[in-house]
Formats: sequence, C-alpha cells, structure tokens
Amino acid sequence: MTYGGLRFLGAGVLAMLCAWAGARLYANWHTPPAEIRVAAGLASPPTVSDTTAERALPQPPPRIPEALPAFTLNDLKGQSTPISTWAGQSLVINFWATWCAPCRREIPLLNTLAGEWASQHVTIVGIAVDRRNEVQQFADQFKIRYPLLIGEQDALDAAAKLGVESPAFPFTVFTDRRGEVVALFVGELHRPQADLIMSAVQNLDSGALQLAQARRQIAEQLDALASKT
Repeated sequence: MTYGGLRFLGAGVLAMLCAWAGARLYANWHTPPAEIRVAAGLASPPTVSDTTAERALPQPPPRIPEALPAFTLNDLKGQSTPISTWAGQSLVINFWATWCAPCRREIPLLNTLAGEWASQHVTIVGIAVDRRNEVQQFADQFKIRYPLLIGEQDALDAAAKLGVESPAFPFTVFTDRRGEVVALFVGELHRPQADLIMSAVQNLDSGALQLAQARRQIAEQLDALASKT
C-alpha cells in the first residue's frame, strides 16, 4: 500500500483509539460524556479532552479483508438478516449509534445517496450498535429510508471481522458487486468523500479497475482531498 494509503488507514486507527472509552460506556448502556469525542474525519487527530494535551499514539492500521465477511444481525422487526441478503449489490455499510453526533449528521446525506444510487445497484445498509427500541424511535424521528440492522456484541463482532476491533462511530465500509471490500472510511462521511469512493467502486464494477488499483486510487485521492481542507 502507498504512503497515502497508510496515512488514510492510520488516521482512522487514531480515531478508533479516541472512541474506545465511548465503546466501553456503550457496553454499560451509558451515554458518553461530552469530553469523549468521535473523530469527524480521517485527517484530524482525535482530541481526548478539552482540558488535556494527551494524544493517542499511532497504532498499526486495521487489517481490512479483501472480501466482505459473512455475518447476520436482526432488522428493525427483530428478524434475523444475513448481510448476504444484498448479494450482487455494491454496498455502503454504515456503522453507527444513536448517541453519536457525527452519525446523526450523516443521516440526511445517506438518505439522499440511497435514493440517488439505487438505480446503480448500490444499497446503503445502516448497522446500529444499540438497543432496538431506541433505534426504532430514532429511525422514525429521522425518517431513515435505507435498511437497518441492529446488534450489540454481535454488531461489534461484525465490525471486528472488518478489521475494526475498537470501533469509532461512525465508520463506513464500501464493497463492489462481487463483495470485495474496496474502502473503509472512519469518521463522518461527506458528499465529496462518498462520491470519490463510489466513483472508484463503479470503475471496479465495470472492470476498468482492479481491487488493488481502486484501493490505491481512493487512498491517494482522499489524502489529496484532506490536504485541501
């Protein structure tokens, strides 16, 4: 992987370390206190607190699988739903939680993209690491129009299969129609990043790119985009 790719993944790991305390609090069903932040982008190092200068140390990048691993979670109705339900579609799998502010900010964009990309055989799937009744209320309030799966430890296990063992929310996984994992974006997703990644996914689906080329292109272009902000 190129230097740009390592920076892309490495920054994501920094965000994961910042959110580890939040994940621990989630396990006890507490709302994270204000000083625990989930990084909103890949380029910015996480802030542990407003009153401390401590920073998380860099860690090795997550080991992203080439293919989307198999996992099964319940949907909003409590029905067991394997991720293979959407086999043959390019997937945008967004891991989130109801208490996560960047996750809430993403929802209007994801709703818009779900409508725009449906004709291109792209499906957005939200995976809420939360309680089902809270997710149901949240989905109704924010009028989420894409499919949702819900889990607790089983959702965290699915994240670990994708190489994210200490989740920072939100993070988003992009796959092609063959189920290859093309990109893993940690932090709040914005329109420029989403369009950039999906352009590479579509080129991969059409045969214009191979997986390694698509990953390298995405990493380099996201790095260039981050340097402009």
